[in-house]
Amino acid sequence: MRIAIPVEDGALAQHFGHAGQFHFFLAVPDEGRVEFEKALPAPPHEPGRLPEWLWENGAKVVIAGGIGPRAVALLEAHGIEVFTGAPCGEPHAVAEQYLAGTLAADQNRCDHGSHGGGCRPWRVDVTGTSSLHPTG
Repeated sequence: MRIAIPVEDGALAQHFGHAGQFHFFLAVPDEGRVEFEKALPAPPHEPGRLPEWLWENGAKVVIAGGIGPRAVALLEAHGIEVFTGAPCGEPHAVAEQYLAGTLAADQNRCDHGSHGGGCRPWRVDVTGTSSLHPTG
């Protein structure tokens, strides 16, 4: 099973459609392990292209922080399972947690309509009171 994770600055990107690259992992469920396979730059951003590109690259699962409903529908139409609300984290660790069934889901941080705008930016809270806060 191939898992795809949108990545920005070395961590799971919180906005699926704006990730600079995707990391692909081969999961071997019977053995409980995940192996890094490749990192590919994301194709140019255009509505509907990313789900097709992920399908062409053999993705069976996409793990995302925030993702719009149209992208979810297009991924599912290609037979790709979508896990939303994943926390920021190192992609390999996120894939391992998914396979182990321990990946915690938060709310889907993308609250826009079918396309464009509306995704709330997030920032790290340096006061230590909590890990993430919406900026808007």
